[in-house]
Amino acid sequence: QVQLVESGGGLVQPGGSLRLTCVASGDVSNIYTMGWHRQVPGKQRELVANIASGGVTNYLDSVKGRFTISRDNAQNTVYLQMDSLKVEDTGVYYCNAYKFVLGNYWGQGTQVTVSS
Repeated sequence: QVQLVESGGGLVQPGGSLRLTCVASGDVSNIYTMGWHRQVPGKQRELVANIASGGVTNYLDSVKGRFTISRDNAQNTVYLQMDSLKVEDTGVYYCNAYKFVLGNYWGQGTQVTVSS
């Protein structure tokens, strides 16, 4: 099992920045991708960004150029730097880790609210 603990959410004004952190523990061997998904009420959870163990990244189109994902494999940690935040970025952000065959692991979620 993999346990994921997120931190860094909160309330920020439009145009502001937040940095999310997710630390993985437990059986952290062979994690392929780590990333962030977000969910708002009434909508499906969507991928915001992920990063493979080799460093290849993938971003939701609407966050490209504003969000940056990074990963510290030695510390089993993934970060999401969110700049130029918009009201539509509001949601619960979930950390995700994926292993081939075993599938997905999820954190408990952290609330991000962008509002003036």
